[in-house]
Amino acid sequence: MKRSVMLLICAVMSFQAAAEEVLIYAGKLVDVDALKVRSNYSIEISGNRIVKVSSGFIKPKQGQKVVDLKDKTVMPGLMDMHVHLSGESNSQSYSERFKFNPADAALRSTVYAKKTLEAGFTTVRDLGEHYKGVPVALRNAIDKGYIVGPRVYAAGKSIATTGGHADPTNGVNHQLMGDPGPEAGVINGPYEAMKAVRQRYKEGADVIKLTVTGGVLSVAKKGDNPQFTDEELKAVVQTAKDYDFVVAVHAHGTEGMKRAVLAGVDSVEHGTYMNDEVMSLMKKKGTYYVPTVTAGKWVAEKAAIPGYYPAVVQPKAAKIGPLIQSTFGKAYIKGVPIAFGTDAGVFPHGLNGREFRYMVEAGMPVLEAIQSATLNAAKLLRIEDDLGSIKKGKLADIIAVDGDPLKDIKVMETGVSFVMKDGKIFVNK
Repeated sequence: MKRSVMLLICAVMSFQAAAEEVLIYAGKLVDVDALKVRSNYSIEISGNRIVKVSSGFIKPKQGQKVVDLKDKTVMPGLMDMHVHLSGESNSQSYSERFKFNPADAALRSTVYAKKTLEAGFTTVRDLGEHYKGVPVALRNAIDKGYIVGPRVYAAGKSIATTGGHADPTNGVNHQLMGDPGPEAGVINGPYEAMKAVRQRYKEGADVIKLTVTGGVLSVAKKGDNPQFTDEELKAVVQTAKDYDFVVAVHAHGTEGMKRAVLAGVDSVEHGTYMNDEVMSLMKKKGTYYVPTVTAGKWVAEKAAIPGYYPAVVQPKAAKIGPLIQSTFGKAYIKGVPIAFGTDAGVFPHGLNGREFRYMVEAGMPVLEAIQSATLNAAKLLRIEDDLGSIKKGKLADIIAVDGDPLKDIKVMETGVSFVMKDGKIFVNK
């Protein structure tokens, strides 16, 4: 069953079970469509849907629960298009996979999911599992109300080529290395590329993630070389379209990015060595850039700690990490479509809001940064009819921050004081 159908069924069941009536008074309301902040608005919610947005503070109707956010800035629930909820980087990450079982990771991921939601992120795109099946199981548990967390769109296992960035056997001894194939997300050639996409569909993934160039944290020498052929990319994209998948690609190197954009992928993650040619192609084709500046800065910082990363990883982290913010600034000026993403899991979950500060430092206006984490992200996921802005008929994903982000962008990281997802209040300080 497709993810959109499942969400619709859950929404209908939620409405039938408890159609609570809520009236929110918003002192300041971020209009992400118009890129304006409006003053003194009322938002009426029934069940999990917004039924009316009005200027002024209207009188409550009988039975409406009033939430007073007159001293706060209200906006749509935030979306992070690049997280890894099944893990979190630490000095033991590389040996941990030989000690942990998927059940261990699944239980730990519930803590990360809760932190993410409490940070104001009501929807995330989980781009690659550290432990088999964990993101999909986490998504299902959240949807069923067993645990607290954001709405998750899961990629399952990232798809790589042999020895590529998401080959899970990189760096292990030959006895353990083996020869993983499409089921494990490792492909060689168009046929296996198609099979890997279909395997992700079989396993319940919502989106597809490819690692089209080398990466920073993989135990491999190169961080930027192209790792998919044109034919492999064409096979992935065409098959993904058949199954209605959005396709995201991890990419640092220019040639790998160019091939992926020409093949028709939906988003490029990281994009460290993106040049003017690639930027122009992305702008022309409407390919989103998901920058993950926070992850870049984090790995650069940790690379200075002796022994934190394996020897083959350390120089890549030190070199590539600091460059992403500058690339983002150039891409923004060039007019490349931007969707917010952090790579949380490379750094601690719950700090996702730090990305806003780095985006603004690089030259993006505050309201456009917020738009990238709301309306733009919803468009990337093709869910803008239900999410991404505060409008009549949309799902009631609404957050508020203390203070004014136009005056102090850091409140997007430290000042989240109200979180509503799907009409339910999870934070109200």
